[in-house]
Amino acid sequence: MATLLLRLQGPMQSWGTTSRFDERDTQLEPSKSGVLGLVCAALGRDRRQSLEDLTALRMGVRVDREGVPLRDYQTATGVLIASGKADPRRTVVSPRFYLSDAVFLVGLESADTALLERIQGALRRPVWPLALGRKSFVPGIPVFLADGLLHADLLSALSGYPPLVLWTPGGSVRLVLEDLQEGSVRLDQPVGPFAERRFGPRFVKQEVLHVPDPIDP
Repeated sequence: MATLLLRLQGPMQSWGTTSRFDERDTQLEPSKSGVLGLVCAALGRDRRQSLEDLTALRMGVRVDREGVPLRDYQTATGVLIASGKADPRRTVVSPRFYLSDAVFLVGLESADTALLERIQGALRRPVWPLALGRKSFVPGIPVFLADGLLHADLLSALSGYPPLVLWTPGGSVRLVLEDLQEGSVRLDQPVGPFAERRFGPRFVKQEVLHVPDPIDP
């Protein structure tokens, strides 16, 4: 088993999983659909292409720095009405939610090491620009980690990798790990090409990684 680690850090991020109609939400950590979308951009994979090899990856997130949730007031015109047609005269309020200054270490676990190697190479030289949930939210620091491909399971890789930011001694950081059988439900598992916009449920469990206190000399 191997795990590929990605660094997701930037001034603004947004990872929606339940966005419908006028409101655009964000989770407190990256969604699987968003991360796989980033991987597809790096690989140069078209939205109409199959995602079966990528959706089989097991994902985990280590929250090195919690983001600050922000809400933006926006309006939109030309929205759909009950008839299914766009009305150019209608304007609606469209709240948008974001995360500011968040830092995440994302892990993708697979027995297919060759696939992870291809993804890592693509992250180093992406075909298309990478974004943190939305096209305008570019990474503030490269997603690619030169030492990010580890021959370790997901939990070990996320727990053992050095902090991306300075942690508070005696504190803790969150781990959000995909589980096959139980946990809270996230509706961010692609069940077809991105062009079809079809997503199904997956389970995630949260764990806590404790930061040790410094040892006195």
